[in-house]
Amino acid sequence: MLNIGKSTENGKAVLTLDGRLDTVTAPEFDKTVREVLPGITELKLDCGKLEYISSAGLRVLLTAQKIMNTQGEMKVCNVNETVMEIFDVTGFTDILTIED
Repeated sequence: MLNIGKSTENGKAVLTLDGRLDTVTAPEFDKTVREVLPGITELKLDCGKLEYISSAGLRVLLTAQKIMNTQGEMKVCNVNETVMEIFDVTGFTDILTIED
């Protein structure tokens, strides 16, 4: 299960992820990201409560990053040790801007 908090203001969007981003929940997250991105110049993903991310979730992050590369910036923050290990193993630490 994944709960997605969403706030947008002045061209900035914050998506807060709570739960598991996996094959079951990735389509919902993808839909939310695609709804939010038009007109956004700064996207922040708060992963403080993200417990797990699968390859399906990583694919959505990669898609969002590619879109944001053309219209602004994307930051991933509050990444826990488990998720950071997945980012490290998959090379996503080189692709994403990760902040504390």
